[in-house]
Amino acid sequence: MSARPLEGLRILSVEQMISLPHATQLLALLGAEVVKVEPLSGEAGRYGRPTVTESDRSETGSTFVRNNLGKASLSIDLKRERGRELFLDLAAGVDAVAENFRPGTADKLGIGFEAVRSRNPSVIYLSISGFGNCADPPSPYRERAAYAPVVEAMAGLYEYARESDAPPRLASAGALGDTGPALYAVIGLLSALHERARTGRGCHVDVAMYDAMIAIADVVHLASMGVEPNRATRGIGILDGFRAKDGWFTVEVVREPHFPHFCKAVGHSEWIDDPRLASRAGWAAHLESVIRPGVEAWAKGLTKHEAAAVLARHGVAAGPVNTAADIMGDPHVAERGLVHRFDVDGRGEPVDVVGNPLRFLTASPGASFAEETFPARWPRLGEQTQRVLEDWLELSADAIAELREEEIVR
Repeated sequence: MSARPLEGLRILSVEQMISLPHATQLLALLGAEVVKVEPLSGEAGRYGRPTVTESDRSETGSTFVRNNLGKASLSIDLKRERGRELFLDLAAGVDAVAENFRPGTADKLGIGFEAVRSRNPSVIYLSISGFGNCADPPSPYRERAAYAPVVEAMAGLYEYARESDAPPRLASAGALGDTGPALYAVIGLLSALHERARTGRGCHVDVAMYDAMIAIADVVHLASMGVEPNRATRGIGILDGFRAKDGWFTVEVVREPHFPHFCKAVGHSEWIDDPRLASRAGWAAHLESVIRPGVEAWAKGLTKHEAAAVLARHGVAAGPVNTAADIMGDPHVAERGLVHRFDVDGRGEPVDVVGNPLRFLTASPGASFAEETFPARWPRLGEQTQRVLEDWLELSADAIAELREEEIVR
């Protein structure tokens, strides 16, 4: 099996910001040919902050940079009739079409599922939106705009860390409200492609960011068991962070057989026979009075990495609380080729972008995994317009020049 198992798959995606671009980036990193359709001014992610200064002194938003590796950019005005026809001509020859407009927008532009299916009956059509495209019955929130913090909040994610009447801390999990739904979208698309291989039938895969986040946040089941999210980890054992000389490390001990290993690792074997610490409830009750002082006295001469390593050698689940610099210096990350470093002519420092976390252990020998999977950088606006129109639609250079002159493409 190669490191790019989706080679030969063609995807046409009209997308913006994070959710769908993150999904199609993973598909591109897995080998699919992804053509990203943007308006003539560029999609909104290009205008995010912070920015990367390019060699021509233009600026590209970080949102775009970290979600568009390995793609081609095709810039079309979809509000013009000729632009819509170009899109449908392209859609006629792909395996999948994807969009993350607000529900109904693709239909208004004339590039919705039914319009595309009329040109490509077996197409897989993927939609990501805040609350889904279903219209029978529609979500009561169907027409609302949604960004990651909105669906994270609605799904209860912020309740885990919220104390008393304090306001929730938004965006406390990166862009999970975008990237989580993106992964479900990839699963849905690949499932639909597998079904099509068996039946020949296409379908519309509809992903609601809210639905995905309810599944990820997992507060519904806890509530049914009588447990509030902000108390979910209380009383289940030792699940906390402890201070070392240079930062923090985490420990999880939630089964009684693990406790003796933990005690020996931190130099407190006497805890094994301490009746106060005979159960998980006892560990929780005496965390601040006994366990934390003992662990942090032991760790005060160790780095967070050293403390975690000692615990790991004793079979205890533990790890350092890393910064971005820690991650970039981690030999695990380097060996697995997870982060790609790009030199940018207009910028003094390189730009790091996280790539594909999947590894296929039967990948072809010879080249290293990192070399075999290093992706093309994010595309400039319309950078591949000429090539895509020539290769996919066999348009002549003169025809494409005329489209540019009429401001149908860029």
